[in-house]
Amino acid sequence: TARQGDSGSFRMILLDKELEWVLGSNWNQILPKIIGTNLYSELHKERTIKYEVKCKSKELSIEQCKKEHNLSKEFMKSIIESKIEQVKQFLFIQNKGPNINTTKSRTILLMDATGSMSSLLSAAKDTVCTMFERVSIILKEKGFDENCFEMQFVVYRDYDCGLDKILECSNWESKGSNLRTFMNRINSSGGQGNEAIEIGLWNAVQEV
Repeated sequence: TARQGDSGSFRMILLDKELEWVLGSNWNQILPKIIGTNLYSELHKERTIKYEVKCKSKELSIEQCKKEHNLSKEFMKSIIESKIEQVKQFLFIQNKGPNINTTKSRTILLMDATGSMSSLLSAAKDTVCTMFERVSIILKEKGFDENCFEMQFVVYRDYDCGLDKILECSNWESKGSNLRTFMNRINSSGGQGNEAIEIGLWNAVQEV
């Protein structure tokens, strides 16, 4: 508060539970240790770390999108120039599914999608295509079919979030881009009640 033209002062009032997204799940243990004159500096430090991690994830996502964009441009160029073999090859790769004649490796990524986990969900969306690329490289090096690997994304929230939000699952996918599409519609919410991790684990057992 201040008179016009004079330096003023202000005070910010924060609900301690809302600091979970900065301090993590053990926020209630960390907060008593930093309350005082160094509270803002500690929060700023943690917030900066999270921001830098998020930026690195975004860089990976941007590089992946650039690669897909350039492939799409080449595809359009091939159509215009009537390069049928290149067109067929692009469509074959884009529509290729998992190899049903080989042993499949399946992984479920179970994630907390409550209010404080927005950065985790964003990182999963930004890095999933890179994850699949690295898995593909490893499988090739070990002599396995690169399409034998499938992944499913599953998110759970609080018990009071309603039947349509308490658990959301993607299909089993062998392409990271399909999982990224699924994550594009997933938003963090809740966080005030008990988390439904039991339902998430129950779903994982059903998929085994």
